[in-house]
Amino acid sequence: MSDDPLFQPLHLGGLELPNRIVMPPMTRSRASQPGDEANDLMAEYYAQRASAGLIVSEGTWISPMGKGYAWTPGIYTPAQIAGWLKVTDAVHAAGGHMFAQLWHVGRLSHTSLLSGRTPVSSSAIQAEGVKVFIDNDGQPGFVQASMPRALDTDEIQDIVNQFRQAARNAMAAGFDGVELHAANGYLVNQFLDSNANTRIDRYGGSLENRLRFLDEVARALVEGTGDAARVGIRLAPLTTLNGCVDAAPETTYVSAVRRLGKIGVGYIHIAEADWDDAPDMPLAFKRQLRAAFPGVLIYAGKYTAERARNALREGWADLIGFGRPFVANPDLPERLRVGAALAEHHRETLFGGDAKGFTDYPTLAQASL
Repeated sequence: MSDDPLFQPLHLGGLELPNRIVMPPMTRSRASQPGDEANDLMAEYYAQRASAGLIVSEGTWISPMGKGYAWTPGIYTPAQIAGWLKVTDAVHAAGGHMFAQLWHVGRLSHTSLLSGRTPVSSSAIQAEGVKVFIDNDGQPGFVQASMPRALDTDEIQDIVNQFRQAARNAMAAGFDGVELHAANGYLVNQFLDSNANTRIDRYGGSLENRLRFLDEVARALVEGTGDAARVGIRLAPLTTLNGCVDAAPETTYVSAVRRLGKIGVGYIHIAEADWDDAPDMPLAFKRQLRAAFPGVLIYAGKYTAERARNALREGWADLIGFGRPFVANPDLPERLRVGAALAEHHRETLFGGDAKGFTDYPTLAQASL
């Protein structure tokens, strides 16, 4: 057995992962239209990358009001569930494991994506300067996210129920588990972070109240999957992406992680800020999260192989997500294992389109022919 920490197996919710390399969620906007359904091309794309220890699907919206970007897949209709079953069958046939990332974007949407309806959020606060992309006669058009309205208290329970049903749909679609997207300024994050939540009911104000929606959704996902170990939660403690900022992130997120540990979720997936001049996440903070959570911790955010190995050796991470490298390197684990150079992706093909820049990147073996 290799002594390389990236290639040690890991037990996760009844799954035996062959390595510590995660393909994290990445929006690629290739869902079939109309209907926003996963398709054969997406099945090929994910199956090509099945050597990852774990694949987490691109963000997959749980209801029509949860959609925020053109051509993204849902898991709401029977046809969408059937489309995802093609994907999971292909990944499993290739020996992989795959969780569905469940997504409600909240205020990060536009009325044109919601049949003219107003986006919803914790509070009626617009994400100023944040653009989403819409279908502009078959081309992506980037527009300012619309002004949202605040959810009524009883409507919040409707969304909790939608998450529960989405988890059931994901299991019916053959996924091995689900990951809640509670990061990057989307709906759960809009309740959690103090500057995005001005509510005065039981979902706002105190930290305990701001944690309530996350708590209720996590418990709903446990019910929907039937197994807490098959539920993961993605958090982004220090990111200011899409306009969400918390006044005391270490306090907020250590409390959130501790709460999720008591619920018993299988993993927490930490998205570190990864843009130029982004704030570093202090090692002491990472150790606080490690101490607060008894399950598996995944970190993602511009990790190189060397940084990943150090994180695993130091023990504050159990798995490492490599996002953009998986776009152009379908056999990324093999390249990391042998220290091969990584191919660069074509930025212009990231969102929307066909097989070009999606399924046509060669493996290391194919590139050497």
